[in-house]
Amino acid sequence: MKKRVLVVESNKDILELISIVLEEAGYKISLYRSEKDIFEHIVEFKPDAILLDIVKPTLEGTELCRRIKEAEGTNHIPVIVLSTHPQIERVKEVCADEVVPKPFDIDTLLETLNDQLGNNS
Repeated sequence: MKKRVLVVESNKDILELISIVLEEAGYKISLYRSEKDIFEHIVEFKPDAILLDIVKPTLEGTELCRRIKEAEGTNHIPVIVLSTHPQIERVKEVCADEVVPKPFDIDTLLETLNDQLGNNS
């Protein structure tokens, strides 16, 4: 069965690139450009991992990430944060399982995702 990955990325071009890469890698994906009502989609889609774009590691910026990690039905889902912010590693202390700085290398993104899903490739 295909692993499910939910992607929240505000940049349309990056979202399209991630979509192509993940589909070619054999993942079932669900794509969103906004966090609006995203929590309900997470519960419905039941992803095995989440790629989450965070602009700044602030309270507001990490709110969705924290919410995912605090909720009983979603706290087991690995959250991989994508960001251009120079101090994005701080998000790992707050809620993220892993951080991939933008611009990212496709192989690094896939390797990080596979590591979080326990896939050995």
